[in-house]
Amino acid sequence: MATEQTSDATAADGAGAGTTESLTVTDNRTGKSYELPIEDGTVKGMDLRQIKVSEDEFGLMSYDPAFTNTASCRSSVTYIDGDAGILEHRGYSIAQLCEKSTFLETAYLLIFGELPTGPQLERWIFDITHHTYVHEDLKSFFEGFRYDAHPMGMLLAGVGALSTFYPDAKQIDDPEERYMSAVRLIAKVPTLAAFSYRHNMGFPYAYPDNELNFSENFLSMMFKKTEAKHVPKEALSKALDVLFILHADHEQNCSTNAVRGVGSADVDPYSAVAAGVAALYGPLHGGANEAVLKMLREIGAVDNIPGFLEKVKAREAKLMGFGHRVYKNYDPRARIIQQHMDEVFEATEYNPLVEIARELEKRALDDEYFTSRKLYPNVDFYSGIIYEAMEIPANMFTVIFAIPRTAGWVAQWMEMHEDPVTKIARPRQIYTGARELDYVPIDDRDGPDKIVGPPARRPKRPRRGA
Repeated sequence: MATEQTSDATAADGAGAGTTESLTVTDNRTGKSYELPIEDGTVKGMDLRQIKVSEDEFGLMSYDPAFTNTASCRSSVTYIDGDAGILEHRGYSIAQLCEKSTFLETAYLLIFGELPTGPQLERWIFDITHHTYVHEDLKSFFEGFRYDAHPMGMLLAGVGALSTFYPDAKQIDDPEERYMSAVRLIAKVPTLAAFSYRHNMGFPYAYPDNELNFSENFLSMMFKKTEAKHVPKEALSKALDVLFILHADHEQNCSTNAVRGVGSADVDPYSAVAAGVAALYGPLHGGANEAVLKMLREIGAVDNIPGFLEKVKAREAKLMGFGHRVYKNYDPRARIIQQHMDEVFEATEYNPLVEIARELEKRALDDEYFTSRKLYPNVDFYSGIIYEAMEIPANMFTVIFAIPRTAGWVAQWMEMHEDPVTKIARPRQIYTGARELDYVPIDDRDGPDKIVGPPARRPKRPRRGA
């Protein structure tokens, strides 16, 4: 608990009266000093509330839009050191997991906090494999979408709809219900994702094949045609499994914060994860790899790279796939993706954008303008090229992102509910509007038009159906 000191208690050298594990703050409005405990490199926001000019004041608040310097929780799921380019899940480096583990084993690690034994992994895989099917009513629900519905919008609706099929999931204090929700979400999101793709393409929905592994099964549901069994090439399923591990969790990002925020209201996990899907739908969070492909196509050829980089320096173009909100070094996930690119292209048609991407990376990293600004390739720079090589359309990139991230969202949701200090999320605000106005009769009001655009009217382009 923070303690108040008088202003003359502050040492002459400015070090303050507190210990090395505290912060002494002097309020220049009153001359009072306060000693705020420092724990894990943070001070508690509520410790600021005692700092006030008079006793009837609310107290001091911190102002931090977008939580750029605010720790919203304690978590042991994922560790990131952005300056050093380190990413660890439960203490294991992302490089080791991609080399030695599988996505489902990594998902177990995220949720339960430790690597499984042989029997534990066998049971985990069995449970997920046998919950891949969704209720036929969900299939009918998807058939109700327009033929050109965006797959991400369909996935968002489908995940939210799962809560209506499993009403017992609202019993969030029941360990068995929490476990079943985790299994169902990880198992069924790939099925819903594949359904959304096939609906968008006009193909009949393909059911899961439980004889295949997790990544193979998803590719089978995506691309199966008239053959009795579709078994993807091993290089493709392995690369996709690695991409799933790379995207499984990434600490307190926008979508994870959405899952925790909505989950703090004690909703069922399906509704909380649907909030994460909605956040991921936003182009600032989940659409970067699509923007990279667009940029590479606009560059067109290796010879055009120098001119493009000059445009970037002149702020006439954007260098997509470089830089990261957290990483100020080379994104470790990008290095791992590069190791699997050649294997993917040996199994598919070669993508000429690869040469442009590799040369663009080389020239940018040789240019002090970009390195001094800590602009290094991130995970999105190469992932889109691999997805495209697998014949996955751009509007499915974010959907595929959501498949592995579901494991991270569930792990974060479970951890939040086991944290004894968890409360319903309720941020404060700084009110900037008017107050104590008198109501003005409508005939006495005047002001500029606030409504923009034409009046509502029937669409010019005919639509199929209602």
